[in-house]
Amino acid sequence: MNTTAKIGLYGAALALTFTGAYGIGAVADPLTGNTPTTPHAAHQESNAMNHGDQHTAATPPLPGGLQISQDGYTLDLLTPRLATGREALLRFAIKDKAGKGVTDYARAHDKDLHLIVASRDLNTFRHLHPALGADGTWSTPVDLPAAGDYRVFADFTPAKQGAKPLTLGADLAVAGPYQPRELPPQKATAEIDGYTVTLDGTLTAGKMTGLTLSVSKDGKPVTGLEPYLGAYGHLVALRSGDLAYLHVHPEGEPGDGATQPGPGIAFVATAPTNGAYRLFLDFKHQGSVRTAAFTLHTTNSTTTAPTAQHEDHGSAEHQ
Repeated sequence: MNTTAKIGLYGAALALTFTGAYGIGAVADPLTGNTPTTPHAAHQESNAMNHGDQHTAATPPLPGGLQISQDGYTLDLLTPRLATGREALLRFAIKDKAGKGVTDYARAHDKDLHLIVASRDLNTFRHLHPALGADGTWSTPVDLPAAGDYRVFADFTPAKQGAKPLTLGADLAVAGPYQPRELPPQKATAEIDGYTVTLDGTLTAGKMTGLTLSVSKDGKPVTGLEPYLGAYGHLVALRSGDLAYLHVHPEGEPGDGATQPGPGIAFVATAPTNGAYRLFLDFKHQGSVRTAAFTLHTTNSTTTAPTAQHEDHGSAEHQ
């Protein structure tokens, strides 16, 4: 994967943190600070929370994923309703100003577009990679286990010269018996398929902080994580309440001569406001991708790390 493509989509997403710059702030990208030091960090600085719109301190950029249309592009969700517990085809298109489906994208992290589907209660999460048709229609099979309201996020960069990375969002309704679920409690560990992922670090409102997620299996550190979409781990964070979207990547990358394939995967993030955030870590080991999920609550000052307890990771899936 070439560096230019990486700088197009996911580094930009890394620059977003919910109020101004997944980046915040009028002067510096809150996820990376003023001086990027890694390939991922270097392009964070060029994108604000809404993927690059120009804003002042008095007019902070909107978080990614809150808008269905931006910069002349619109997310047209062709399947706005699904039924629970049944696999169905989710279809959508990215339309340009003329209403034509976009078919040419800047490839980043091995994909032209990354699709996230999350329930409003943040108990269900899907990271999907749909197929693109000749007419600009994207499609992917999806099976959502619970009825309720969902948000669909399309993370992409048009190939058009000068186009900026975008994350557009649209609402998806899933029919069926509905039972409201609470946000899972804050815990420092998550169990998934025999793996234990431990979170070390906190989110502090308005302050750049480090997060390290370490993977172990059967009590032993996993030191053979495999590259997945060009990285050893991918972190998506969603703010509870409005589902403001943040897609970040770890410090370093496979093959850079310094980044180790586990057990720890290091990230830098800034939460713009107090509140609850749901973090979803994708990692690959022994040929399979798994997702570990965590809840973090921010404060105005540094807080102690959550006590180590096992967490039900909820529902996650990759395609």
